[in-house]
Amino acid sequence: MSRFPTDTPEQAKFRTAVQTFLAENAEPRAESDPWQVSGFSDDNDARAYFEDGRCWQRTLAAHGWAGLTWPVEYGGGGHPVWADRIFREESAHYNSHSGFIGATIAMLGPTLLAHATPELKTRFLPSLLNGEATWCQLFSEPGSGSDLASLNTRAILDGDEWVVDGQKVWNSCAQFADWGFLLARTNPESPKHRGITFLLVDMASPGIEVRPLVQANGSAHFNEVFLSSVRIPSNQVVGDVNGGWSPTRTVLANEAAFIGRGEGPSASDRLRDLATRHGGLENPIVRQRLARIISRERLQNFMGQRIQTAVRNGQSPPFDPALTKVMAARTKVLSGNLAAELTGLAAMASSETEDPEGNWVRAEILNRFAISIGGGTTEVQKNNLAERSLGLPRDPGQNSETAWKDIPRN
Repeated sequence: MSRFPTDTPEQAKFRTAVQTFLAENAEPRAESDPWQVSGFSDDNDARAYFEDGRCWQRTLAAHGWAGLTWPVEYGGGGHPVWADRIFREESAHYNSHSGFIGATIAMLGPTLLAHATPELKTRFLPSLLNGEATWCQLFSEPGSGSDLASLNTRAILDGDEWVVDGQKVWNSCAQFADWGFLLARTNPESPKHRGITFLLVDMASPGIEVRPLVQANGSAHFNEVFLSSVRIPSNQVVGDVNGGWSPTRTVLANEAAFIGRGEGPSASDRLRDLATRHGGLENPIVRQRLARIISRERLQNFMGQRIQTAVRNGQSPPFDPALTKVMAARTKVLSGNLAAELTGLAAMASSETEDPEGNWVRAEILNRFAISIGGGTTEVQKNNLAERSLGLPRDPGQNSETAWKDIPRN
């Protein structure tokens, strides 16, 4: 009997095709290290991991499995929304994945589909989907991270080009990416949310300097990006000039959903292994804490899928995407705390090479903080939920109609 008896005949046929493709092309999860963590202190290893993700994305595209629900004219499969769910279910048994490439596709793809001109869609969507061109996000700035709309990077129209000057920060994989999607202020006379333009920039453009930032774990996943008189063709605008906040919100919604959903092996699987190894599985309190983490992971997964399905179909998310991000941040705190308590001091003091399990535990502890910051801090997300979803009063601050140039800044 099928493991999925609720599949329709069409879905069952599709699932069989997915299983065949993965069996022939993907790396079985059993062959990978279950305690592997993301982040590489060696730049060559980081680059190799990035390119492995690109390679898998190219494999998906070459066999017709990339962008399953995207329009066929842009390289997608044109399948119903359930196709993504089935592919994810079957892919869970394999180690092959697109990594960072998949994250940028999840953020930028729906944004271009919803807001870009037909010309930009035709130009950029196929190469995004097949891994030919890789992308990074150029949003946050020093002093404009949590309050993204206060950004200072300026773009001035000069003939048929935008001339951009400014600084971005916390830009994931910018040192490897071919292109960037960039926010710049194009009208300082407008309120901060209404004078921003969403631009697409070639990362090889003269005037762009990328400086990696070394993190506590020794990796340099994030970067500073400096833009000095960078010229961008005027037709590389997504959405309206000065109306870039709309496509920005689409990116942020998908980013929150992607972070909240999580990718790769779940922390709860590793926590169950730790509980078994360290004698905690028979403890009813440990089992209760495990059950709570497992439940939250599954809810986050379902929530992320619902948001991305709605956005792909041109609909508003069924609930505020900030909710998935807040849940994910809290879940990571719960899993990190439990991992540390199960393994004790020995995991904190062991070496990375001699104790991969301890290395994973240390990564979980550090990631309690990372996920609460990336994609918008938990505090800001809670404010957004309070104001947008619960209708609570806004925090005291500048009038929303105040021109950006008149807002006091450090």
